[in-house]
Amino acid sequence: MAHLGYIGLGAMGGRMADRLLSKGHTVTGYNRTRSKAQWLIDRGMQWADTPRAVAAAAEVTFSMVTDSAALDAIAYGPDGVLEGIGSGKVLVEMSTISPATSRGLAEKIRARGGDMVDCPVSGSILTLEQGKLTMMVGGQRETYDRVHPLLLDIGPKATYVGANGVAVSMKIALNLSIGVQLLAFSEGILLAEKSGIDRKTAVDVFTNSVLASPLLQYRGPFAVKMPDEAWFNVKMLQKDTSLALEMGKALGVPLPTAAVANEMLTAARGLGLGEQDCAALFQVLAKLSGVNS
Repeated sequence: MAHLGYIGLGAMGGRMADRLLSKGHTVTGYNRTRSKAQWLIDRGMQWADTPRAVAAAAEVTFSMVTDSAALDAIAYGPDGVLEGIGSGKVLVEMSTISPATSRGLAEKIRARGGDMVDCPVSGSILTLEQGKLTMMVGGQRETYDRVHPLLLDIGPKATYVGANGVAVSMKIALNLSIGVQLLAFSEGILLAEKSGIDRKTAVDVFTNSVLASPLLQYRGPFAVKMPDEAWFNVKMLQKDTSLALEMGKALGVPLPTAAVANEMLTAARGLGLGEQDCAALFQVLAKLSGVNS
């Protein structure tokens, strides 16, 4: 069993820390708001007052935060991860952030004798709780080999994809499809509904059709009833979609459907839906269609 750390104990990070605890590892954790981590402390997680203290206590530290700015906040400064990283220590950075930000932090950690892999995830709260969360990993192959058994304590598959920053690029490439799929699904359901088909029936037909990706199978029912807790909210999806558009511009890849999805995410935020699950895109189109959502 290993001495691990976890920084960022939100909806996903907290559940991953819980899985690591359940596998018998010692976990030291930090979250900006301690009260949100109290359930993990009650489960046996050791609390640290700073990211630096987490990294100092752990052999391998995991982090999952909102965006590049949030990563900078936990990484740098006198209380940051960098000050706690020493020779032989590893940071497994699981946030969806700018690839350049990820590579920059990895270089600074290596300069201190440690190492870092970027390890974003594919899945949701549901797939994590079902033990089906998958990961993609970028960094030095020997570091991947070292942390791979720990990653398998979180989910069934962790694929090595290349150098630092490449895994984050892969995650951004995947996530641009979320808004696109949700929009196409919403259009189809609303077209069926306004044709006289009951919405629940239309959702059932769609989610059992050849068009139903795993994403739509578990989010499709949200067109009928939204979850009490956002699995991945509108603001977070727009952050990832914006990263994809920036990459597309830099690399010369046109992303027309992602651009449309981004505009609809802006509309969702304008309607006050920013903190709701990204399936709230259905509500935006329903409003435009004159349908009660």
